Amino acid sequence: MTELACSPDAGGGTSFVPSVQGLRAVAALSVLMDHFYDMPKGGMYDIPNPGFLPPIWPWLQSVINVGGHGVELFFMISGFLIPATLVRHRSLPRFFYDRVLRIMPVFVVLHLALFTIGPIVGYKFFRGIDLTSYVAIFTANIFFVQDALGLPIAQQNAWTLTYEWAFYIWFASTFAVLRFGGRIMAAPFILLGLACLLHWPITAFFCIGMLFGATDLRIRSPGPIGLIAGLICGAALYASLVLFHPFVGLVPGLLLFGMVLAPGSGLSKALSTPALQYVGKISYSLYLVHPFVLFPLQMAGLKLVALGVNRWLLWSAFIVLGLAMSLLVSAISFELIEVRLRRLLEGVVRWLMFRPLHKVEQSA
Repeated sequence: MTELACSPDAGGGTSFVPSVQGLRAVAALSVLMDHFYDMPKGGMYDIPNPGFLPPIWPWLQSVINVGGHGVELFFMISGFLIPATLVRHRSLPRFFYDRVLRIMPVFVVLHLALFTIGPIVGYKFFRGIDLTSYVAIFTANIFFVQDALGLPIAQQNAWTLTYEWAFYIWFASTFAVLRFGGRIMAAPFILLGLACLLHWPITAFFCIGMLFGATDLRIRSPGPIGLIAGLICGAALYASLVLFHPFVGLVPGLLLFGMVLAPGSGLSKALSTPALQYVGKISYSLYLVHPFVLFPLQMAGLKLVALGVNRWLLWSAFIVLGLAMSLLVSAISFELIEVRLRRLLEGVVRWLMFRPLHKVEQSA
């Protein structure tokens, strides 16, 4: 979810993969689509037509509601890209430094905004919260351990970052031990990874990406037939995750990702269109920012439906305004936080690291 769409090339560097960038766009828009269905309910799930959600057809509800499984697409992408990133850096400190600069700026800005504004507007768990609970939830969420401590998650979509960080730490540890200690020393880490797969089955989708990152396996299916085959695999993946065990979804997921990575395949070309490339570029901001954008629209919709405004009108406006505003705010977030703030932070870190060295050289 949080890595540039690059893959290893023959020379050990990286080369941009447009189709992966496009898949990231599909994943982010998929989650956004799910919230277009879920948030109008206003947290009410045990009554028909809750909130300002109109009485839509059950089959359409099912189609929209699977959008949350776009996170499995993100996991496949991370599994493909993160190992190459670690190999490229050739250093665990540099790898984690890069991960922190990539993930944390947007997350921390939103985290601080939420814990500043949340108590004022009475957002979810902030209603009547005491100082001890406030500090505990703030600290647990900033370190992504809220689930382990049984505390509420602050940012609606940040739960997946816990899985991302766990994958980074596990893979980096396994890689380092395997490199310097050999297979016997790495065996406990590999067994730990297998245990995690069994306990949290959706983490198996990281393995799909790792498989394609470690091999030249690609599924080339050109033209319209390839595009149709990719769409069928995508639909089968989402359906499997809803109807069956996540492990069942690994089969269509593997086929889908193989077609995404194959140069010249029908699906790969479709994912490489300019619109999807741009949305893919801002997808991390879009993924984290859009719940903040949709929340005031949700509150307005719930108030207006209580006044008798037509549900279809409110839901349509929620989708149109929500999509436009989410894309706009995400583009701003990408430029100001992911690009400019990161560049500023990198400059500060370099200044702090090299300033003492410069002083030593001057004194000598």
